[in-house]
Amino acid sequence: MRVTFLGTGTSHGVPTIDCMLEDYARCPHRVCERATKDPRYRRTRTSILIEDNGASLLVDTSQDFRQQMLDNRVRRIDAVLYSHGHADHIYGLPDIRSYCYHQGGAIDIYGSEETLEVIRAAFDYIFHPPAYVGGGIPSLRPHVLRAPEEICGLEVLPIPVEHGPLRGCQGYRLGKVAYIPDVKVIPPSSLEKLYDLDLLILNCLRIRPHASHLSLAESVAYAEHLRPRMCLFTHMTHDIDYVLEERTLPSWMRFAYDGLVVDLP
Repeated sequence: MRVTFLGTGTSHGVPTIDCMLEDYARCPHRVCERATKDPRYRRTRTSILIEDNGASLLVDTSQDFRQQMLDNRVRRIDAVLYSHGHADHIYGLPDIRSYCYHQGGAIDIYGSEETLEVIRAAFDYIFHPPAYVGGGIPSLRPHVLRAPEEICGLEVLPIPVEHGPLRGCQGYRLGKVAYIPDVKVIPPSSLEKLYDLDLLILNCLRIRPHASHLSLAESVAYAEHLRPRMCLFTHMTHDIDYVLEERTLPSWMRFAYDGLVVDLP
C-alpha cells in the first residue's frame, strides 16, 4: 500500500494570505515566509491518496485538488472517501470531471449521510444537471458509508469522530492505516477501532488549544494511547514549525508534508 500526502494544511493553507499581507511580521516563527523557500513548510489543504493493488482511493477533494493532481501526477481515481462537508475538504470536486471523462464512467463517492447532503446541496448542478453543461459535469455515484465495506478491494471502516458541532464527521481505517484529518474528540467506541495500526495519520492543528481541532499536546496524547508503529500528523496551521517541534517527539511520531510518500507492506 502506498499513501501520498497531497496536502497537509488547514483551510487557510501555508503560507497564509493574512501573513503575506502583514509582511510575515506576526507569523509564528515566520513559518509562512519560510514556506516560500522550503517546500516542507508549504501546506495545501488536507487530502491523501491511497494506492493498493492497482486501485486509487482519494480522501477528500480539497480546494487545492487541481494543483495537487498536477503536482503528484495522479493518473486515476477509482473512488473518493469524504471525511466531512467543510469547504476545504469538498470544493475541489468539480475538477474530478476530467477523471470521469478519461476513465469513461462515473466515480463512486462515499461519506456519512450528513456529508453527502452537504455535497449535494453545494453542487446541485452535478446531481440535477442543467440542459447546458458548459465545460462538463462530473459523473458521480454517492454511497452512504455507515459500516465496513469493501471498496476497490480494500476493507474500509468508517471511524465516527467529533469535530466541534458538525455532525457526520468521520475518519477511515483501511487495513492497518487510519486517517483522521479533522477531530477534537475520538469517542471510546471509535478508539477501539484504532489499535494495532502500522500508520496513524492524525489531525494536529497547532500548539494552542482549539475548539474543534486537536492541539499538538492532544494529538500526542492520542498517539501515545493508541501506540501505532508510526504516527504522522497532518492538517497543520503555520503554528507548527516541524524543525522545532519534532525535537520534542519520539522517533515514531513525525509531521507529514505535502508530497510525502509512505510505502507499507
